[in-house]
Amino acid sequence: MTRFAIDAPVALRLVRGTATVAEGHQLVGAAALRSDAMAILYSEVRVGSLAEKDARTLLEGVAGLKIRLLGDRGSRALAWRIATARGWDDVRRAELLAVASLQADALVTEDAALAADADGIVPLASVGDLAR
Repeated sequence: MTRFAIDAPVALRLVRGTATVAEGHQLVGAAALRSDAMAILYSEVRVGSLAEKDARTLLEGVAGLKIRLLGDRGSRALAWRIATARGWDDVRRAELLAVASLQADALVTEDAALAADADGIVPLASVGDLAR
């Protein structure tokens, strides 16, 4: 069994059916994952690339994902330290990196900037690794 931390875009790939998780793997994410997914879907609706009804269905799918969302004191404290050490103005990315480093074997993201930020904090895995 492998425990993967995922970000909101990967969660949306899962509910859209363009990625799958093999039996036995576990998913974790930052507490803000559902809100982040909602922001992505809302943006897609606003620009006209997705119907509101479809966005709401996908958002329900995200809510139904078998994933443990974390945001406890330990992960918040580590996120603060990561953001401070890297001189970031925002802790959002650091929250996912903290959860990943504390609770996962690897981080799955297709965000190149987040992948670069993960260097030295948590190993990376691909979306394809979720299905293996």
